[in-house]
Amino acid sequence: MKIALIGYGKMGKAIEEIALQQGHEIVLKINSQNKEELFNAPTLQQADVAIEFTAPDSAIKNIECCLQAGVPIVCGTTGWTHELPAMLARCEALNGSMVYASNFSIGVNLFFELNKKLTTLMAPHPQYEVILEEIHHTQKKDAPSGTALSLAEQILAQNKKKKQWVNDISDNPADLEIISQRIDPTPGTHRVKYASVVDDIEITHTAHNRTGFAAGAILAAMFIQGKKGTYTMREVLGL
Repeated sequence: MKIALIGYGKMGKAIEEIALQQGHEIVLKINSQNKEELFNAPTLQQADVAIEFTAPDSAIKNIECCLQAGVPIVCGTTGWTHELPAMLARCEALNGSMVYASNFSIGVNLFFELNKKLTTLMAPHPQYEVILEEIHHTQKKDAPSGTALSLAEQILAQNKKKKQWVNDISDNPADLEIISQRIDPTPGTHRVKYASVVDDIEITHTAHNRTGFAAGAILAAMFIQGKKGTYTMREVLGL
């Protein structure tokens, strides 16, 4: 598989390492220094798939460029999900191919399934107060993390007490608190905690490095080959 890396920071380098180990080829590395020169349809079309990990303010243009070039794209940039429905519709309109996930780690996506099950089980028990916590490295550009927002959306869909999330401590019982911390060198920790006067129940996912995220992104890139439409890691993993 020939891969174009859009974004060549820590995640891009981690993806490159895993890709080469698996026998794939990196045909293009786009960064802020060479973007104007190399980021165009002819160069993108050298690749079977593009994997995009950049910043919220550039993700939409990057996806559009790949779709216009007819190159399948795997996007892991977070912080722009308010535009996601329009971008998914754009992909469909252009008969394109895209996998989007707030987190490509296989472990995190299994954690999502646990969170959905737990929030369903806890819904009939309002005596438990739920809170989300997430810790990332200081270079993480968005807060809350995309993973935390995915967890929050799953909880809000089932928990009748909670009406919206807030990224702070709140005295409003309708608020789902997401507490964000930025501490180096943490790759990512997410915790969902249900607390009562009797006991606490919590589930936690802790990433030890970026390898899991990189491996999941490559798995998604392999999955999208020969497909049209928009997909998530649920389809990639068959969940």
